[in-house]
Amino acid sequence: MKETAHIPVLLEETVAVLDPKPGETVFDGTVGSGGHALAIAEKMGGQGTFIAADLDEVNLAEAKAAVTERFPSLSATWVRGNYADARSILSGAGADFADVLLLDLGFSSAHLTSGRGFSFAKPEEELDMRYDATNGATAADIVNGAAESELAEIFWKYGEERFSRRIAKAIVEARKKGKIFRVGELTEIVYSSLPASAHRKINPATRVFQALRIAVNGELDNLRRLLSDLPEVMGVNGRAAVISFHSLEDRMVKNAFRDLQKSGEAELINKKPVVPKRSEVLNNPRSRSAKLRAVRMTGKKNKKVE
Repeated sequence: MKETAHIPVLLEETVAVLDPKPGETVFDGTVGSGGHALAIAEKMGGQGTFIAADLDEVNLAEAKAAVTERFPSLSATWVRGNYADARSILSGAGADFADVLLLDLGFSSAHLTSGRGFSFAKPEEELDMRYDATNGATAADIVNGAAESELAEIFWKYGEERFSRRIAKAIVEARKKGKIFRVGELTEIVYSSLPASAHRKINPATRVFQALRIAVNGELDNLRRLLSDLPEVMGVNGRAAVISFHSLEDRMVKNAFRDLQKSGEAELINKKPVVPKRSEVLNNPRSRSAKLRAVRMTGKKNKKVE
């Protein structure tokens, strides 16, 4: 079996809260290269129904090969699609609901080497940033086509970038001289538009690239759709877990799970988010911002008092 370069984050903790069992139906909505999938399939003893989705056909194929080789008896369905369409994906696979659901919202290590401009460390790459490289507008389309106010809104809303207006203005000025197609061109514009104080803690382009990636892939809208559909997607006592990597995602998950608890439709498995141990962060620095939240669905809803 081919070893993947991607290291699954919070692997033991995720499997523990999901507690997959033989014969259950599992939906992995962001299967990636299959790191979590392999561990879940092992806990299932290779028995049950495994439904995996991913927008990236390369990652999906890699996960399929890895899981199929290790667990040939597992009934598995592999869908190139959006986890936000969980209800239709489950229905298409012949499942009424999921006993276990996992979303790992981090982009995989494979994306950093995909040539699609996810990393500002690759200045020669084109500004694409699509998980599904065959569909939708690219980051370059947004950078070159959006109005200054739209760019500022994207950088502020999705990147929480306090210099969003300054960066947007610099981009609009720069594209008067020619379109911006490459990573290095955008990072240079961002660097030159910011004061020296903004260069100290993290790479100045970090929030801009995060914002563009989220905008290109509709990540927050997808998460919102899935969270609102959880009561219809999950079975009674079903466990759902989400691993997030920045405050926007985590806030959405926290609020959605809290609302499900208040309505009586779910119970929190952990009151506080699970975060990586120091040893994991040292071994995999990209895990440092990860937060795992999980709920168990009750199938009930609190009745309003008349």
